[in-house]
Amino acid sequence: MSGLEAIKAPINTELELFEQKFRQSMKSTVPLLDRITHYVIKRKGKQMRPMFVFFSARLCGGIGEATHRGAALVELLHTATLVHDDVVDNAYERRGFFSINALWKNKIAVLVGDYLLARGLLLSLDNDDFKLLKIVSEAVKQMSEGELLQVEKARRMDISEEIYFEVIRQKTASLIASCCACGAASAGAPDEDVRRMSQFGEKVGMAFQIKDDLFDFGSDDVGKPRGIDIREKKITLPLIYSLNKAGRSERKHIIHLVKNHAEESEKVQEVIDFVRESGGLRYAAEIMGRFQEEAFEILRQFPVSESRDSLEELVRFTTERDK
Repeated sequence: MSGLEAIKAPINTELELFEQKFRQSMKSTVPLLDRITHYVIKRKGKQMRPMFVFFSARLCGGIGEATHRGAALVELLHTATLVHDDVVDNAYERRGFFSINALWKNKIAVLVGDYLLARGLLLSLDNDDFKLLKIVSEAVKQMSEGELLQVEKARRMDISEEIYFEVIRQKTASLIASCCACGAASAGAPDEDVRRMSQFGEKVGMAFQIKDDLFDFGSDDVGKPRGIDIREKKITLPLIYSLNKAGRSERKHIIHLVKNHAEESEKVQEVIDFVRESGGLRYAAEIMGRFQEEAFEILRQFPVSESRDSLEELVRFTTERDK
């Protein structure tokens, strides 16, 4: 049993039931839409988001029908944003599969994203899950704002650490925060516990994204092509730190490479080597560890339980994974 499978074990039954309900929530009377949503379900990842929802609910009172709807809501709205992101980025692959826009073109991909968004909204409204809908809608708003902030700053290549943290807080951490808050709220937890779980999820999301950024400077077998962030002119924490440590001429040279030569493999490798030699990876790993510890500190405010242990193991998996 792999590390993640062992972590999943206590909620395997709930995850299997969730898969059935999630599949049902995407059903349509339009054959084309059914084919596409079936393809979306087939490409599912590690189920990290539903796991955070279910473990948070267990920690805060127990898993119920509202928990399953909360997990489905998160997945529907998140999947909608991914489909739209692929259109915006002209991306033709995701997790080794062709993207929706690669197979069915942009117009259909946008409409599918809209459909998934509508299904999520109706799932909540039909069951009066207004609190869950508010939590997840706020996350989607922040994700959009974070994406636009990154686009704006990337043009000028003037991203500071402060801006970087704000971008990843909005783009990535807000979603994991919503998973944990949804889980707690679905279990009927007091507002204070919902708030604490949201803060916990945000810290986890920050650590998760920094780990993902570190992969871009790692070996070739980490699950995403090395240097892809550089090729997309994304300025991440290891590079920000290294640029801040560099002299004026070296900084200008590296920025020139990222701006004008990001399609050339040898130039990308030069940037990677620069970051490694400047201590950028070590620094980013330290910051990631700090966010992880802050998440644990929040988690330890809850009573000792199997669910708390499972969440701690899930956090360790997200920050210590090798791909």
